Amino acid sequence: MIKLDRYNDQILRILAQDGRISNTELAGKVGLSPSACLRRVQELENSGVIKGYRAILDPELLGRKFLAYVTVGLSDHTLKAQQEFEQGITGSDEVLECHNITGAFEYLLRVEVSDMHHYKKFHAETLGALQQVSSITTYVVIESTKDQRA
Repeated sequence: MIKLDRYNDQILRILAQDGRISNTELAGKVGLSPSACLRRVQELENSGVIKGYRAILDPELLGRKFLAYVTVGLSDHTLKAQQEFEQGITGSDEVLECHNITGAFEYLLRVEVSDMHHYKKFHAETLGALQQVSSITTYVVIESTKDQRA
């Protein structure tokens, strides 16, 4: 297990905000030499703490202006039912996140589509077509004041 000291914490915080920062600039911000900083970043990558880097896409510019979180309850609480639901939902482009959760529902989905019409179609033709689904509750996002997913 890698040691998460103040330097590694700073490196992770900065990289989470700007994964394209140059090593020289990163080193300057955390107070390390470029070679020491690079070694630390490589250790964080090799240990799996840093899983990768990605582009943050603007959903509105991609035509995905409608964001909802959807809880899904299953009619059967078996491993087989869960696996079948997960297989059924995996191919859906509308579902950007699928989490198996505890509580009153089995799953929490993050769904992005262009508008309410397309959400209704997804609700009926994708979720409604899965025989394991017994309940669907939709929470439409009005505004996101903080979102650190990257």
